[in-house]
Amino acid sequence: MNTRNRHIDALRGAAILCVLVLHFALAYGLKNSPLGILPGWLIQAAYQGNYGVTMFFVISGYLITSTSLHRWGELARIDLAAFYLYRIARLLPALLLALSIIVLLGALDVPFFANSDGGKDLPASYFIIAIASVLTFWHNLLMQSAGYFNYCLNVYWSLSVEEMFYLLLPLCCRVLRQRHWIMLLCGAAIVAGPIYRSLHAGNEIYFMYGYLACFDAIAIGCLTALLAQNVRLGARSAWWLRLLSSLALALLYVRGIDGHEIFGFTWIAVASAAFLTGSMVAAPARQRRPGPLQWLGRHSYELYLFHIIVLAGMRNVVDKAGLAYAERLPWLALFLAATALAAALVARHVTGPANAAIRQRFRPAVTATPSCVQ
Repeated sequence: MNTRNRHIDALRGAAILCVLVLHFALAYGLKNSPLGILPGWLIQAAYQGNYGVTMFFVISGYLITSTSLHRWGELARIDLAAFYLYRIARLLPALLLALSIIVLLGALDVPFFANSDGGKDLPASYFIIAIASVLTFWHNLLMQSAGYFNYCLNVYWSLSVEEMFYLLLPLCCRVLRQRHWIMLLCGAAIVAGPIYRSLHAGNEIYFMYGYLACFDAIAIGCLTALLAQNVRLGARSAWWLRLLSSLALALLYVRGIDGHEIFGFTWIAVASAAFLTGSMVAAPARQRRPGPLQWLGRHSYELYLFHIIVLAGMRNVVDKAGLAYAERLPWLALFLAATALAAALVARHVTGPANAAIRQRFRPAVTATPSCVQ
C-alpha cells in the first residue's frame, strides 16, 4: 500500500528544486538571460539553495523518527541491524553508481570530474581519500581541510551529515532509552547549532557544512516527530499552518543567507517543521497522480546524486562564456529534463530493485519500509 504524504513530497520537491537551481546559477548565471528582467532580489534568491538542504535535514529527521516510532513503538527499541540495513539498502546502490561514474571520468582527467576545482591539482591518490570520506561520512570534514577540490564530490558533503545522523540516532536512542533524555539531546543540538555557526560565520564551509552547523535542523525534525504524537489538528487548522509556514519559508528564502548565517538556518528549519506538522492530517496519496513537486520529492535522492554529474557533463559541452543570452533558459530546461530522466532511470533500474533485493536477501522477515521514507 502506498503511504506517501503528498504535502511532504511537495516540500521535499521544493527543496531539491532549490538545490538544482542554485547549482545551475553558480555554473552559468541567470542575469545574462531573459530572467534578467526580474527584480534583482528575486534573481538573488536563486543563490540561497543551501536553505533547501536545511529543509531536507528537517524532513529526514522527521521521517526517520516517525517511521522508527511506527515500526518499533519507542526509539529505545530500535532494531539496530534492521535500521542500518534499511539505510544501506536505500542509499548505497545509487551512491555507488554515482561515485563510479565520477571516479571513471575523473581518472580520465575530464574537467569538473577530476580533483581540480578551484584551480587545485591534487594527486590521484586524493580520489581514494575523497571517495572513502563520502562512504565513511566525513566528506564535509575533508572539505574543511582541503576546500573545494572536486566539483562533483563537493555536493556530497550533505550526505555525510545525514549518514552520520543515521549512524548516531539509533545508538543514542538505545543508550539514552528514555524519551525525555532523547528530547534533551535534540534540544542540546538545537542550541549548539547557532553557537557553532556564530563562531564560523566568515567561512561557509564551516557554518554551512559542519556537523554541528546542520544537526540542529535534523534535531528539529526529530523533535517535531516526537511531539507530533500529542498534536491533533483539524483539516482547516492544518491547511492554515501549511499556508503560513509556506509563506514564512518563501520570505526567509528571499531574505537570503548573507547576514543571517547564525539564525537563518534555524528559522528555515522551524518553518519547515511547522509545515510538516500541518501535513500530518493529510491522507496518503493513493490514486492521485503526483504533481511536478511531488514527483521531484519522490525522486529527490536520485536527483541529488546525479544532477551534479549531468551539470558537469553539460559544462564540458558549453561553458558559461560560450552560452548566449537566448540559450540560457533552454539550457536550464535541458538540465532539469536530463536530470529528471537520469533520476527516473536510476530509481527504476537501480534504487528500487537493489533496495528490494538487499532487504529480501538479508532481512526476509522484516516488513517492507513504508514508501514515504526515502
